[in-house]
Amino acid sequence: MNTANRHAASPAVRTLLATAVLSVLLASASAGAQEAAIRKALVERLPNLPKIDEISKSPVPGLYEVRYGGTEIFYSDEKGEHILTGSMIETRTRTDLTEARVEKLTAIDFDKLPLKDAVLIKQGAGTRKMAVFVDPNCGYCKRFERDLAAIKDVTVYAFLIPILGPDSTVKTHDIWCAKDAAQTWRSWMLDGVVPAKTDAKCDTAAIDRNVAFAQKYKINGTPAVLFADGTRKPGAIPGPQIEKLLVAAAAAGAKKP
Repeated sequence: MNTANRHAASPAVRTLLATAVLSVLLASASAGAQEAAIRKALVERLPNLPKIDEISKSPVPGLYEVRYGGTEIFYSDEKGEHILTGSMIETRTRTDLTEARVEKLTAIDFDKLPLKDAVLIKQGAGTRKMAVFVDPNCGYCKRFERDLAAIKDVTVYAFLIPILGPDSTVKTHDIWCAKDAAQTWRSWMLDGVVPAKTDAKCDTAAIDRNVAFAQKYKINGTPAVLFADGTRKPGAIPGPQIEKLLVAAAAAGAKKP
C-alpha cells in the first residue's frame, strides 16, 4: 500500500474528515436557522412587506442582506428587530457595495439579448456591437444619438421602450412599423422628421417585450447602454467614452477562449 492509501485508510484521517464535514453541516444548518428567524420576524412585523426572495450575510458582521422584488435590497440585524435602507459603502475603496450587488443582480448577458426585437443600425463594417434602450421623446437620447451616429464601425441594436407617455408609444409604434425602421428612427432623432403613420395592424408585440425586459432588468431611464462585454452604462455618455468602452469590450471579447 502506498503512502496516500495508508493516509486515506488511517482512522485519524477519517476522524478529521468526518469532523470537518460535520462542522460544515452544522454551520450551514446554523446559517439556515438564522435566516429563517429573520424571515419569520420580518414577515410578522412587516405584514405589507413583499415576498422575500433571499436572506444572506452581508460583508458587515451581524448584518444580513434581505432581497425582495428581484433586486430590491435592505439590511437587517440577526434577529429581524431593526432594518436599514440605503447604500452600504466600503470606506477603504469608497465602493458602493449595494449598488455593486444590484448591478450583479441586473447584469445582462449580451449574447442572450432578444435582438430580433431591436431596430438594427449598422455603421461602417459593424464589427463591434452595442445595445441601447431608448425612448423617442427622450432629450438625452437625442443628444446621445448624435454622438453615437459619429462612431465608426459599430452595429447598434436599439430597443425602443416608450416610457415617457402616450406620444412616445405612438411614435415608437410608427418607427417600429416603418418600412425602414432604422432610417425612420435616425431621421426623427437627428433631424426631427416626424414618423409617418403606419398600419394599425402592424405587429408591435416586440415593443411590449422590450418594456417587460426593461422592467425585469431595472432599466428605469433612457438612454441605457449595454456593451458586448456586459458593461452597462446609464445616461447620454459622450462619444469619446462610447469609443473607449467599445474598444474595451472588443479587447475582452478577443481574450475569450
